[in-house]
Amino acid sequence: MINDIIKDAKSRMEKSVEALRGQMAKVRTGRAHPSLLDGITVNYYGTETPLRQLANITTEDSRTLALTVFDKSSSGAVEKAIMQSDLGLNPAAAGAVIRVPLPPLTEERRRDLVKVVRAEAEQGRVAVRNIRRDANSDLKELLKEKEITEDEERKATDEIQKLTDKYIAAIDDHLKAKEDDLMEV
Repeated sequence: MINDIIKDAKSRMEKSVEALRGQMAKVRTGRAHPSLLDGITVNYYGTETPLRQLANITTEDSRTLALTVFDKSSSGAVEKAIMQSDLGLNPAAAGAVIRVPLPPLTEERRRDLVKVVRAEAEQGRVAVRNIRRDANSDLKELLKEKEITEDEERKATDEIQKLTDKYIAAIDDHLKAKEDDLMEV
């Protein structure tokens, strides 16, 4: 039972860190990266379709993304979806290829993005702490029902705390790397 609680807490904490990585990947750093367009959906014949399913996204150079749309008739819809996204990008169609130039980030925009990334990291930390709280309350419930001893509960609580510290450190590492990436000129 204790091992199940710890295993569950560990897998949930890993998922929280992975979710944070995904959120941070969407934050623009000034370099072109195909994952910047991951959150965009295109109205394709009346259905909201992820952009990745409609086009091949590659990096042309450090400041330009190139999209090769599979169905040429949907190029206009893809362009429109990119323009309407909250990324502030202006795509340019060049025949079969849509190029998306990334404007350089200003110092003020970089600071704003660092604040966004810090807020995301804090949400990740809170999620990990909530998982710790849930696991500890499960342990206390087992102790209350006399299914485990106080020593076992204390030992398991310490192990859960070590897991929590490990995953919060991982979140802090991701935050530091992303901040350095953002502030790099």
